[in-house]
Amino acid sequence: MRYIAINEQQQLSFDEVEKPVIGDDECLIKVRAIGVNRADILQKQGSYPPPPGESTILGIEACGELVAIGEQQSSWSIGDKVFAIVPGGAYAQYVKVKTAHLIKLPENFTYAQGAAMAEVFLTAYQCLFTIANLQPKAKVLIHAGASGVGTAAIQLAKYLNCTVTVTVGNEDKADACKALGADDAINYQQTDFVDWAKQKAQNFDVILDVVAGEYVNKNISVCALDGHIVMLSMLGGRFAENIDVAKMLVKRVNIHATTLRSRSNDYKTKLINAFIDDFYQCLEIGSISPVIYKQYSWQEVEVAHHVMLNNENIGKIVLTIDEQC
Repeated sequence: MRYIAINEQQQLSFDEVEKPVIGDDECLIKVRAIGVNRADILQKQGSYPPPPGESTILGIEACGELVAIGEQQSSWSIGDKVFAIVPGGAYAQYVKVKTAHLIKLPENFTYAQGAAMAEVFLTAYQCLFTIANLQPKAKVLIHAGASGVGTAAIQLAKYLNCTVTVTVGNEDKADACKALGADDAINYQQTDFVDWAKQKAQNFDVILDVVAGEYVNKNISVCALDGHIVMLSMLGGRFAENIDVAKMLVKRVNIHATTLRSRSNDYKTKLINAFIDDFYQCLEIGSISPVIYKQYSWQEVEVAHHVMLNNENIGKIVLTIDEQC
């Protein structure tokens, strides 16, 4: 099969490799579309390797059709259209996935929409519900609101009638977040979100943070009593200086750090099943859906990565694989 390889100069090109061999608890997907994630770029740069024993090929989410099915299952059939998260290997014509991690592609979804779903919605669901125990009508702050995870989190939080505030880098992103339901959008290029919160006399029950660095203290400042801060990336740096522990104690702040890729298969299975139980019907009726910024042929993968590195995208970037492949 063809796949996208990385050379020593961190450049991407096509190469050939054998198709993955599946186990009894796995299936093989013929990939039609691939979700692009910042994890792909970090792995390409050598700073985010796949979990031990997993495929070293880039890509952590894919959508397509089942072409082979392991023996330990009874509910799937060859030809079923599915999407899934994988620990690696999605930048290829075929990718293997744990059968328990498959999600049926809704009939109203395209392959591109399926590829844009799994990683960001499962991550947002994990942060908001599994970790932060989001309650109806809570006040939620989402940093990088126009990102893939951000656009997913807005929709999930608004489903519970929460008040949602986002931080974004420009007015186009602010408008896009408000169109998804965000109540307020703070352009961090113009306004400090701590100052904004003080002026509004508003603290937040749940804060999703992909920045870290100096944002750690700022998040503590705007966190509500018994609030939850969930950190899932560190775009602003891995170290945070002079953490105000006294303020954390007074507010009884809960700070969590999480990733999804390195979680156990059992954890991912439970998370996927919970998301399906709570939100799959919303996918079917279209009340929540992925936001796709742009689709590129997988031959344009370098362009797609450049767009993400420049933070140009609102929502997801998707690679599509030609039918003849």
